[in-house]
Amino acid sequence: MDEIAAGAHASWTARLFVTLGAAAIGGALTHWSLALGWGAVAVLLEGWNWFATRRQFLDQPVGWGDRAGYFAVMTLGYSWWFALALVLWLNRTPESAICGVGIWLGIISFAQCYAYQSPLGFFVGGVIPALGMLAASAVAPFRPGPEGLIVTACLLLVALFIASGARTSFAARRKFLEVRDQLSASEAEYRFLADNIDDVIALSRANGERHYISRSIERALGHRVDDLLNTPNYTYLYPEDAPRVRAAIAGLTPENPECQLDYRVIRKDGGITWAETLFKRVPDDDPIAPGDILSVSRIIDRRKALEAELVQARERAEAAATAKADFLANMTHELRTPLNAIIGFSGLLRDSPTLTGQDARQARLVYEASASLLELINSVLDFSKIEAGALELEPRPFELHEWAGATVDMVRQQAEAKGLAVSVEIDPAPVHLRGDAGRLRQVLVNLLSNAVKFTARGGITVRVQAEAVGGEATLRVEVADTGVGIAAEQMDVLFERFSQADASIARRFGGTGLGLAISKRIVEMMGGRIGVDSEEGRGATFWFELTLPLADPADVAARQEPAPAAPDRALRLLLVEDVEVNRELVLAILAPFDVEVVTAENGLEALDRIREGRYDLVLMDVQMPGMDGLTATRRIRAMSLAHAANLPIIAMTANVLPDQIARCLEAGMNDHIGKPISPAALLDVLNRWAGANDAEATGLVGVD
Repeated sequence: MDEIAAGAHASWTARLFVTLGAAAIGGALTHWSLALGWGAVAVLLEGWNWFATRRQFLDQPVGWGDRAGYFAVMTLGYSWWFALALVLWLNRTPESAICGVGIWLGIISFAQCYAYQSPLGFFVGGVIPALGMLAASAVAPFRPGPEGLIVTACLLLVALFIASGARTSFAARRKFLEVRDQLSASEAEYRFLADNIDDVIALSRANGERHYISRSIERALGHRVDDLLNTPNYTYLYPEDAPRVRAAIAGLTPENPECQLDYRVIRKDGGITWAETLFKRVPDDDPIAPGDILSVSRIIDRRKALEAELVQARERAEAAATAKADFLANMTHELRTPLNAIIGFSGLLRDSPTLTGQDARQARLVYEASASLLELINSVLDFSKIEAGALELEPRPFELHEWAGATVDMVRQQAEAKGLAVSVEIDPAPVHLRGDAGRLRQVLVNLLSNAVKFTARGGITVRVQAEAVGGEATLRVEVADTGVGIAAEQMDVLFERFSQADASIARRFGGTGLGLAISKRIVEMMGGRIGVDSEEGRGATFWFELTLPLADPADVAARQEPAPAAPDRALRLLLVEDVEVNRELVLAILAPFDVEVVTAENGLEALDRIREGRYDLVLMDVQMPGMDGLTATRRIRAMSLAHAANLPIIAMTANVLPDQIARCLEAGMNDHIGKPISPAALLDVLNRWAGANDAEATGLVGVD
């Protein structure tokens, strides 16, 4: 009824003109006073109709009194039109009868249209007038007879036809209402979801005009939806983020329809909130919102806070790692500096022919103890490199028999000193492999040293097997001992750092527990595996397996280098070293050779020495008071002296970490020799760089 009333109000002007026209026609066919009276009442009814339908038309709240008023005026209006048709029918002229029937049919047809909206309206304005029309058809001007029956039958058919149409309208109306109710329910569900989820859903025009925002934004930001719909887009974006968001949305195209952004938004209370939004451009052929921008946003303050915490944690971890690296670098430097003198001088004493008896034995013990300490320092450095991912493998050709024999010989003396027999089982056929022989030797030495440490009597057997398939060989190395063995529950932690079979082992046998951990990391870096088989009280067999490519025997022969020999020419060397005992050690090592050594205690003195004369090469310490070695090297390279630019400068320092060596080379140094200094390594450096300055001056040798 409310829909009918709203429609009646909207068509009020048109009905008023029709009413006046009908009154004029009635005046032409009947007496003018009758037509005038009918028209006056009809206009009054239309006026009443206007007031009775105004609230429905304005979509204002409507009560049952309003509906009853409209129903009354609707009933009176149809009745008044039916009366005009009846008067015309009873006027006893064909023209009046035709007009009367036309009015009846018009009323009924008009009611059929309203039947789509209200069955009650159809009954009042259609069914009742139709029955009245059929009843009046039997009244004058036609007498009962064939003509009257024909007219009545025709009107009956028309009424039935209109009724059939009304029935169809009722069915369509019911279907429409069902679909509308379903759509309304579905819309209500989706709106409920959109308004109650935490995400904010919005739809904006391509020009930035807001079209829809879910009410969840009120919980997220505090802004009312109605206020936002009347506010230009981007108003509450954080100023620094707004240009980036605008540019991203403007860049959405049919080919690139989506983007996701994190940005800041200003809440109603003035606070700042982080939001994450997925912007999606609706396809141009979409029937609902072609070309519009659909966005789904969520508040990510917690995630941003967590990210900030993670960044801070990472920075703290990096700072801790840097501090750890700095501490490790400083400690290794401080440990290696005195060890340089201890190992150097004890090595010279050990090899001295003038030292015999108890003195020679004690010198040897000092040398071996200091070598063990150096091995510990190297193990700590190696594990630090492995953890930092800085340990690099250097694959080179090597011969398996020579490698195994030389490695076992490194611990043979230590084993025989305890009365242990050491044997090697290996296929006599030579096998040439390509791999990092030095790191493999480190693994095998760790396993052998472990076996010697935990074996009191009996012996140690090293088994080496290499099975070649195609261009590769599967290498398996076993170290079996007759020592104390390992309990099954203790083997799981053997290869963890700082771990041993039990807490008493460190007290009984010593050691840090790093050797096996380092061995495990090295073998795994090579793509292999390592393990142990043991029973408590029956010894242990440590083993490792890995696959290495076969090498050409010629390449292995080419890699073999002779032991360093004395320099083949007289050399003038500048030694820059702030520690007196280290200067004395280098002088002692080089004393048997034709090498003139000039010393300087820091970088400043080194610059003066180079200005005063020429040198074949420079041994440069790094950490020195006054001017460090890196600064001194840069200053030497910047000198205008011709011989300074190509002068070989060798870093001789306890700084042996990879990044420390890299800094030496970046400063302009040519090579690096670490402390403690090995006489063989020192002679090798002299042979490698002796005469390089002269050769470069003539353009024969290029040095980085």
